[in-house]
Amino acid sequence: MAVPLIRPRGLSPLARFVLSVLAFLPVTFAIWYFAASLILWPPALLSEWIARGGFGDIVRAVDQNGATLAFTTALKPGQTVAGGVITVDVNMLLYAFGLPLFAALTVAAREPHRARVLALGYAVLVPAIAWGIVADFLKNIAITAPIQVVTQTGFSAWQREAIAFAFQFGSLILPAVAPAVVWVLTHRAFLERIRRAPAA
Repeated sequence: MAVPLIRPRGLSPLARFVLSVLAFLPVTFAIWYFAASLILWPPALLSEWIARGGFGDIVRAVDQNGATLAFTTALKPGQTVAGGVITVDVNMLLYAFGLPLFAALTVAAREPHRARVLALGYAVLVPAIAWGIVADFLKNIAITAPIQVVTQTGFSAWQREAIAFAFQFGSLILPAVAPAVVWVLTHRAFLERIRRAPAA
């Protein structure tokens, strides 16, 4: 009896795209991590501008050290520490992990004008990263700090509630959702071709 010849079926366009994304992710995450000082410089500058402009009576200086942004404040740690001030360090990587994800998705799609799309996506995501950074700083001085520090900020109860919401939104929603939304909006034609592609 003849044995039928079984030919392996090729991968669908969606499967090839997913595999490409998985292949590019280690590369984009490595670039993101080791070049963090440069990549996160614009979000750091925007965060400094927001902090100084909106909370100039609290913020004395903002300094970037690699992926960390240090906010030096006018707040005192307490009467027991003469001449001391409160400094808050924010790890900017916590709010920027969507950048390498967006880059991997964009490169894997292999659409024209990838460099332009990467630049556009980066520009759109910078404010989202700054949101998380500033909200983290405010959460530290207005919510999680000792009561003797919190009272110095002058924030009311509703303002502390708003800061808590901003922190949750900036740490749980924006870093993951914003890159996906930006990528979908910039790759609608690609997604339509994937949807219409016949199964392998």
